[in-house]
Amino acid sequence: MTTDLHHFVTGLPKAELHLHLEGSLEPEQMFELAARNRVALKYATVEDIHRAYNFTNLQEFLDVYYTGMSVLQSEQDFYELTMAYLRKAHADTVRHVEVFFDPQGHTQRGVSFATVITGISKALKDGQAKYGISHKLIMCFLRHLSERDAFTTLEQARAHLDLIDGVGLDSSEIGHPPSKFKRVFKAAGEIGLLKVAHAGEEGPPGYIEEALDLLKVDRIDHGNRSMESPVLLQRLADQQMTLTLCPLSNLKLCVIDDMTDHPIKRMLARGLQVTVNSDDPSYFGGYVNDNYHALIDALELTRGDLIQLAKNSFTGSFLSTEKKAAYLQEIGQHSTS
Repeated sequence: MTTDLHHFVTGLPKAELHLHLEGSLEPEQMFELAARNRVALKYATVEDIHRAYNFTNLQEFLDVYYTGMSVLQSEQDFYELTMAYLRKAHADTVRHVEVFFDPQGHTQRGVSFATVITGISKALKDGQAKYGISHKLIMCFLRHLSERDAFTTLEQARAHLDLIDGVGLDSSEIGHPPSKFKRVFKAAGEIGLLKVAHAGEEGPPGYIEEALDLLKVDRIDHGNRSMESPVLLQRLADQQMTLTLCPLSNLKLCVIDDMTDHPIKRMLARGLQVTVNSDDPSYFGGYVNDNYHALIDALELTRGDLIQLAKNSFTGSFLSTEKKAAYLQEIGQHSTS
């Protein structure tokens, strides 16, 4: 039965709503770009980079993550990074992606906002033509930096609003509550950008409530710790607020001790609109199908659960009603084939 489910989910049409492009930088590509751009890494070999991925918490991961960013310098680098991800998404039967990028991680190094977004956007366009993968692009603010820095980034984005669909909030969660960015999220909403935020991964349930009440987000990224608050769980279910869960990420960062502890099946049972995503797949051990496979092995998900998770990934997306319907129909065709 499990073998049948693995086979079924491999070809199941799905969307990915929580993917950091910089987090899809594989060690081999990091090493290649470092050589091309003459960036001195503290790793002598690709194997050394792989070993550096043995972190145990979010901050240790972020330290390695920002080191990896340093090799991304040209428009071509960002193009190749994005295309490499889209090839893997296509292999996983991903039909639509809503990807994050962290402009502050690059502009602070002297790489222009235009360089970053132009390379990414060209690849997303080419990926749609080559693989048929539709897309939305979400610009994230780094929460360990100031709100003033976030406002500067929002100002830099104004010249490129035709390429940006929304704003997000990521990086170190503890000590940096959503309320810190209330004004900049309000400003982003006023210029027509959708809003999402990481909340309740390592931070408390109150961070999720702040994201909902103060940032007025359209979607919650992670949200695992909502399980600690029955009132919040009911609110999320009543509002059909989408949560973008990342199982392998949760395991790697010790948000859970074992995949059998992951709350996604219990969340489904409570009527929450949860989705499966890969977060930073190069660092966390797998892309979106790898996350589905890990859940199948650990939680005894049913065929119906898998179909619901795939449907949630489209209904929770920022696609038009018509496009959502088309993708849902594709899921129906796969499910009856």
